[in-house]
Formats: sequence, C-alpha cells, structure tokens
Amino acid sequence: MKVSARNLIPGTIKEITMGPVNAEVIVEVSPGVEMVSVITAHSVKAMGLAKGGKVHAMVKASNVMLVTQ
Repeated sequence: MKVSARNLIPGTIKEITMGPVNAEVIVEVSPGVEMVSVITAHSVKAMGLAKGGKVHAMVKASNVMLVTQ
C-alpha cells in the first residue's frame, strides 16, 4: 500500500479494548512510548488486528501545538 502521509510510525500492538462500536488500540512505538488509536470494532476485525501484531500509525494533522509550563 502506498500513502502520501509522511508520518508513518511503526509499532507493535500492546493492547486492544473492544467496545460495541469502537475499539481502543494501544500501539507501542518505542520502549515506553505509546500511541492510542480509536477505530471501529469492525475495522479491528476486518484488519485482523491482534495483540503483538505489527502496524504503522499514520498521523494526519494540520496543526501540532507545543506547550510549556
């Protein structure tokens, strides 16, 4: 598959919490660094996602804000 997004972050599925409609997928992208994606439960099943599986997190954002204390 080819995509135009440059922000493809490889990782491993750490946990999947299924709900009736949506699922929360936690992806470890680096030791101790996690990203969380909320996708449909149907997509989890259709993609065959499972704990320990390899995925890429595709980030599409028009703004990235930084905050300091």
